[in-house]
Formats: sequence, C-alpha cells, structure tokens
Amino acid sequence: MMNGAESLLKTLIDAGVEVCFSNPGTSEMQFVAAIDNCEGMQPVLALFEGVATGAADGYGRMAEKPAATLLHLGPGLANGMANLHNANRAGTPIVNIVGDHATYHLPFDAPLTSDVNGYSNLVSSWVRVSDSADDLAAAGAEAVVAAMEKAGQIATLIAPADHAWEESQGPAAVLPQPTLEQASDEVIQQAADALRSGEETAIFLGGKALLEPALTVAGRIAEATGVRLVCETFPARMQRGAGRVMVERLPYFGEMAADFLKDFKRIILVGSKSPVSFFAYPGKPSWLSPDDCETTNLAAPGMDVLTALEALAAALDVPAEPARIQPAAVPPIPEDGKLDPMGIGAVVANLMPEQAVVSDEAATCGLTLFPCTAGAAPHDWMMLTGGAIGQGLPLAVGAAVACPDRKVLALQADGSAMYTVQALWTMVREDLDITTVIINNGSYAILNIELQRVGVENAGPKALSMLDLTNPVIDWVSLAEGMGVPSTRATTVQEFHDQLRDAINHKGPRLIEAII
Repeated sequence: MMNGAESLLKTLIDAGVEVCFSNPGTSEMQFVAAIDNCEGMQPVLALFEGVATGAADGYGRMAEKPAATLLHLGPGLANGMANLHNANRAGTPIVNIVGDHATYHLPFDAPLTSDVNGYSNLVSSWVRVSDSADDLAAAGAEAVVAAMEKAGQIATLIAPADHAWEESQGPAAVLPQPTLEQASDEVIQQAADALRSGEETAIFLGGKALLEPALTVAGRIAEATGVRLVCETFPARMQRGAGRVMVERLPYFGEMAADFLKDFKRIILVGSKSPVSFFAYPGKPSWLSPDDCETTNLAAPGMDVLTALEALAAALDVPAEPARIQPAAVPPIPEDGKLDPMGIGAVVANLMPEQAVVSDEAATCGLTLFPCTAGAAPHDWMMLTGGAIGQGLPLAVGAAVACPDRKVLALQADGSAMYTVQALWTMVREDLDITTVIINNGSYAILNIELQRVGVENAGPKALSMLDLTNPVIDWVSLAEGMGVPSTRATTVQEFHDQLRDAINHKGPRLIEAII
C-alpha cells in the first residue's frame, strides 16, 4: 500500500510533472520521503520560497507544462507569493503543493496555523483542500489539468499532513488535458475587416503569440497588409533574434507609450490585454490607446492564439513567407573604456550563444539591453511580467532546469537581485548552466526616476538615502563566491567582454559583477 503522499507524487509523475521546486517543513516530510520511493520526480531545493515559485515560473515558461512546488504551510506560501503574482501575469502553469497541519491538529491553533485557503486564493486560479488520503491523489490529477487551463495558470493543492501519511488506494488516473478556447468566426472577420480598412492598424501581441510559430503567421499578415506588429512592454517569453519576425515593443513610460500609439485607428489584440500605463501619475493618462481607436479582441490571453492568427491569415489570403525578418546585426563593441549600459548591450549581443535563454530583470539598464540584442543569434527573452522584483535569478534557475542543453543568461539589476539572492546557491547545487550578470549601479535607479515622475521636487537626503545601495557597498563577487559561484568584477568594456566570453565558454554557473 502507498500512503497519500506517495499516491499524489505518482499521480503527478504520470501526468507529466517531472520537477518539484521545494522548500519543505515538518508538515511536508511525507512528500520528501516519497521522492525516494517514486522514480521520475527531480527535486530542486530552494533556500527561500520565492526562489521555488520563481523557478517554477521560469520552468513553466520554457517547458510549457507545469512544475510542482512544495511549500510549508501558509507562511511558506506567503513567502512565495510575489513570484506567483509574476507567474500569474505570465500565464505560467504551476502546481503548488502546500502542506497544512493534520486535520485533527488545526483546532488547537498551533503557532503556524493560518488561513492557507485564503492565502492560496490570492494567487491561484484553482484551489482545493484534499478530503482524505485517497482524495489527495485525485486532487493532484485535477490540479495538473487546472494548471493547463487557459494555456497556463496556477493551481494550488492544500494537503493536510494526516492525508499524506495515511494509507491510500494508490495513484489516481490521469485526466484529459483541457482544450483552448477558439476565436469565433465573427471576431476573425472583424479583425480581417480592420486590416482591410486602410487605416493605421497594430496587432498587439502577448503571451504565446510571441513564440516563433505565431510570430511567423503574424509576419505573413504584415507582409500582406502593412500592419505594424507591437508587443507588450514586459512579455513572458519572446522568441527573437536574427531570422525571426521583428516586433516593436511598447515603451515603458506611460506618456511615451501613449505617443507611440497615438496614430493608430485600430488595434487587434492577440494574447494580450489593451495597453495601460504601468502606474498612475498626476495629470497623465492610465488608458493608453487613442480615444478614437477601435479595438478588436481576436484572442484573449489564454485562448488559442496560433489558430486565431492562422484563421485570420486564411481570411486575408496572405503570402507563404513573412515580412520584417530581423537581419543578423549587432552593435560594434566600444573601444575599451568605462563600462555603461551601451557597452554591456553591445558585448552581450556579440557574444550571445545561439538558442540562449535570457532572464531580464535588468531594470533601467534593460531598456538599453533589449534593443541592442535585437539582431543577435536567435534566443528566448523572458521579462518581469508582474512587476514584483526578485524574479530574475529564480526565473533563470527554472529555465536552466527546463532547458539543460541551452545557455541561460541572467541580466540582473543589483537591487532586485538581493530579494532572491539564495537562487545562486541553487544554481551551484544543481550545476546549472547560468551566467549571471549583476549590473551594479549602487541604486534603485528606476525609483530615482519615478520619484521625479510622480511630482516630487527637491527630494532631500533622507528620501534619496532610501533609494541608495552604497552604504554599505554590496560586494557581489564575495557574496556569490560564498555560495560557490565562480565570480569576477568588470569595470571596463574590455574586462566585461573577456569575462563574459570566458563564462559563456564554460558550462556551469558563473557570475560577473558589472560596475556602471
């Protein structure tokens, strides 16, 4: 006989869940023991729950199927919520297994007792508490299906400890995978009419519409109609680089985005929502599309965007080959001098390995790095979808677990890296092929900009000190080496070029502190 934990784990494995990013506690020890008894599940230990949930996000974005997390009670789930928020915005499939006290122990209100169900509902599209040891496996099968609904969402299964250790009848049957909602014939015709109108039109792309199969179809539509292809400011995953269809990126700052969109008379949404300002600012708009712009929602996030684009292409009788193919073109590497964002971008573009995976949490510097790398070797680029910082390093961990044969490049701001710095330890423990570039400007630089944009004038030393990271200086080389990551520091373009080339040519974790 199997206990409930073993039955659940076997059910998840049968359903194709192969990795568990974990930070377990006492209530989850039966699941820890079960991993020894069930072949097919790779456990990955994180030293903070936010690393586990962020890694599950990176894995799901690249593998296009769920990983599991194993979290300790309500407080453990709460520690991982910020990166579950990002994953939710990214449309990433994740199955959270959250332990709880044994059912008979809950009435005693032990110190770690909390509203696990309430916490779970804050960041999950599906939540279920098992009823018994036998029900635990069945709930696991349902969780996998729920995680794959709408192309990816968060499913959280709460497992009382007694259901994990009591005997069960064994694993549950794997359930059929859900099907994606299709665009209607009516909305396809509306989009086709918009493209035939002759008015300035954009196809606004997000989610899986930014993967190569859908982009190729969008490029064919652009060839036939002259429509502009635009993407969300922070896509979950974008396949870009030489030989792929070019897409314009909506600017980050609201007034710049509104100016970018001002001439469009029609916008066709594919895998995205209508563009809005990231934050509210005094006297500046929240809704970014022009008032006289007509919006057609061809395929909402979570729908079958590829089939919708193919149907639109068929309605327009478009050519077989796409337009706007990105040529191979990288900026020249500046002559040796002080390192700055342009120098970093040029070096990264020139040294980018083919089929690299980029985790971009470079913040202000990322606004330069992204356009610099447009014509680099073909690669995948992942971004901070939900705006909750501390995503970049864990996201790189998950991507490297999902794609062990691809180089992962984490472009990481110094301030946000400190939120989930424990991810460096997991990179070493799992011998992941990740090169991390810490872009160190000693500041929450984006917040210095935002301080001015919200109307604060003549900020004083106390206010400015709250955005400063130089007292004390964070020594990233020592910090990373203390967790086993071979590390170097670069202050010039030439140093950065030589160090990045060396890191890319070696398999395994490396870190470069780039001082700007």
